[in-house]
Amino acid sequence: MKEYYEILRELREDRDLSQKDIAAMLGTTQQVYSRYEKGINEMPIHHLRRLCQYYGVSADYVLGLGRQKK
Repeated sequence: MKEYYEILRELREDRDLSQKDIAAMLGTTQQVYSRYEKGINEMPIHHLRRLCQYYGVSADYVLGLGRQKK
Protein backbone atom coordinates (compact mmCIF):
# COMPACT_ATOMS: atom_id res chain seq x y z
CA MET A 1 0.00 0.00 0.00
CA LYS A 2 1.34 3.44 -0.92
CA GLU A 3 1.78 6.14 1.67
CA TYR A 4 -0.34 9.28 1.33
CA TYR A 5 2.67 11.41 0.46
CA GLU A 6 3.52 9.11 -2.46
CA ILE A 7 -0.03 9.46 -3.77
CA LEU A 8 0.14 13.25 -3.46
CA ARG A 9 3.37 13.30 -5.46
CA GLU A 10 1.83 11.11 -8.17
CA LEU A 11 -1.26 13.31 -8.40
CA ARG A 12 0.92 16.39 -8.81
CA GLU A 13 3.30 14.84 -11.33
CA ASP A 14 0.45 13.38 -13.41
CA ARG A 15 -0.72 16.96 -13.97
CA ASP A 16 2.79 18.27 -14.72
CA LEU A 17 2.67 20.63 -11.75
CA SER A 18 5.60 21.71 -9.62
CA GLN A 19 5.76 21.68 -5.85
CA LYS A 20 5.87 25.46 -6.09
CA ASP A 21 2.54 25.47 -7.99
CA ILE A 22 0.83 23.38 -5.31
CA ALA A 23 2.44 25.30 -2.46
CA ALA A 24 1.13 28.57 -3.93
CA MET A 25 -2.38 27.12 -4.21
CA LEU A 26 -2.20 26.04 -0.56
CA GLY A 27 -0.75 29.35 0.58
CA THR A 28 2.48 27.83 1.87
CA THR A 29 6.07 27.59 0.68
CA GLN A 30 7.63 25.06 -1.65
CA GLN A 31 9.91 23.95 1.18
CA VAL A 32 6.98 23.16 3.48
CA TYR A 33 5.11 21.32 0.72
CA SER A 34 8.25 19.35 -0.16
CA ARG A 35 8.40 18.13 3.43
CA TYR A 36 4.80 16.86 3.08
CA GLU A 37 5.67 14.90 -0.06
CA LYS A 38 8.73 13.38 1.59
CA GLY A 39 6.70 12.32 4.63
CA ILE A 40 8.87 14.44 6.93
CA ASN A 41 5.97 16.61 8.13
CA GLU A 42 2.37 15.49 8.38
CA MET A 43 -0.01 17.55 6.31
CA PRO A 44 -2.69 19.52 8.18
CA ILE A 45 -6.27 18.46 7.52
CA HIS A 46 -7.14 21.78 5.88
CA HIS A 47 -4.37 21.23 3.31
CA LEU A 48 -5.49 17.65 2.69
CA ARG A 49 -9.05 18.83 2.18
CA ARG A 50 -7.95 21.57 -0.23
CA LEU A 51 -5.83 19.14 -2.25
CA CYS A 52 -8.68 16.62 -2.50
CA GLN A 53 -10.94 19.35 -3.86
CA TYR A 54 -8.24 20.57 -6.25
CA TYR A 55 -7.50 17.10 -7.65
CA GLY A 56 -11.10 15.89 -7.53
CA VAL A 57 -10.34 12.85 -5.41
CA SER A 58 -11.53 11.65 -2.02
CA ALA A 59 -9.52 11.76 1.18
CA ASP A 60 -9.98 7.99 1.34
CA TYR A 61 -8.13 7.69 -1.98
CA VAL A 62 -5.25 9.90 -0.85
CA LEU A 63 -4.99 8.10 2.49
CA GLY A 64 -5.13 4.65 0.87
CA LEU A 65 -8.39 3.76 2.60
CA GLY A 66 -10.17 2.31 -0.42
CA ARG A 67 -11.91 -1.00 -0.24
CA GLN A 68 -9.66 -3.48 1.48
CA LYS A 69 -10.08 -7.23 1.56
CA LYS A 70 -10.63 -8.80 4.96
